[in-house]
Amino acid sequence: MRVLMLSWEYPPHIIGGMGRHVMELAPALAAQQVEVHVLTPLLRGGEAYEQLPSGVHVHRVEPPHMEAANFSSFVQQANTLLEQVAYEIRVDHGRFDVIHVHDWLTAEAGILLKHMWHLPLIATIHATERGRQQGYIGNGHVGHINNLEWRLTYEAWRVITCSYFMADQVHDYFGTPHDKIDIIPNAVNIYPDPFSSEHTRQAFRQHFAVDDHPLVFHVGRMVYEKGVHVLLESWTRVRQVFPHVRLLIAGTGNYLDNLKARAQSLGIDNDVIFTGYISDADRDRLYAVADAAVFPSIYEPFGITALEAMSTKCPVIVTNTGGLAEVVRLHETGIIVYPNNADSLAWGILHTLQNPKWSHARVCNAFREVCDVYNWPRIATLTSRLYDRVQNDWQKVIWGKEAMFL
Repeated sequence: MRVLMLSWEYPPHIIGGMGRHVMELAPALAAQQVEVHVLTPLLRGGEAYEQLPSGVHVHRVEPPHMEAANFSSFVQQANTLLEQVAYEIRVDHGRFDVIHVHDWLTAEAGILLKHMWHLPLIATIHATERGRQQGYIGNGHVGHINNLEWRLTYEAWRVITCSYFMADQVHDYFGTPHDKIDIIPNAVNIYPDPFSSEHTRQAFRQHFAVDDHPLVFHVGRMVYEKGVHVLLESWTRVRQVFPHVRLLIAGTGNYLDNLKARAQSLGIDNDVIFTGYISDADRDRLYAVADAAVFPSIYEPFGITALEAMSTKCPVIVTNTGGLAEVVRLHETGIIVYPNNADSLAWGILHTLQNPKWSHARVCNAFREVCDVYNWPRIATLTSRLYDRVQNDWQKVIWGKEAMFL
């Protein structure tokens, strides 16, 4: 099985959950004898072509030189360049069996290659622009993206979503039949304890909080739909019970300055630390020393950050929205609160901090579930089985047989 996987993000260019998903899925598929060729724009460095130790082939394409403000045209021309390089890859490495596109940013190239090569197209929809905008479309950039997302789901042989929430959203927004959608969740890797001793753990934690003061952690993109503004609103209520509690917020995004200003206006800026970008290693260290990790999203297709926290045995508080409510089970693997509700969020944080024995029991349950269900070998198996099923169906139709002559 040889797969051409198109993604706007791939290391070292990683922005959100989609990039992490592709970064982990590709080598997990390669470990199961799937030959994966990732085709991606060269946006933040990396070799034009490399075969990774995992066996994954990565092809990075120099993007067009255009004004950053004209993003739609930039994406469209980048897709044209991706398509051109795909032909070269096919000459050098042979025919592909399946084309797999992740989200709208590389949709146009994937759709064109599908028709040129008469190959089945699989689309993973990680999020929708309409969902991010709370249902608003309009006629501008959002409407353009919404149309591309619809076209991608229409052209795809099968559509993958990472949660039942996203499956319903794709069905409702684009009219995609439920029997065309496969639900394959995200996953995480389990890593060893990042600290060699309790002394090094304590020394790291002391950079952010005094030993006997609670530390609450959030990491994610600084955008409105992540609900960090609600977390800030909840903080005065949390401080009434724990006056010395510290809140650590990691991540970058166009909403960061607004959040810093809001913390200052609430008078909590001395208790809130905005770190900006952090490495994956520091993220895992922070999960390991935090007393709780909180994810107050208003819109969340899946919520891989919650899985990352659960994999490090950090207690989690999430909102009852999207995929988060599927990943976390109330009072069994974490605490679930009402979305966009500062009082409810404060209750969840306080319940976690005030009941360490209950929190520990949830942590143990969550860790077992991550190990058993949300692991990349299992997710790669589900994905490769879907590839096989799609290829078998494709070979039975005339359109598939015609591809032998192209």
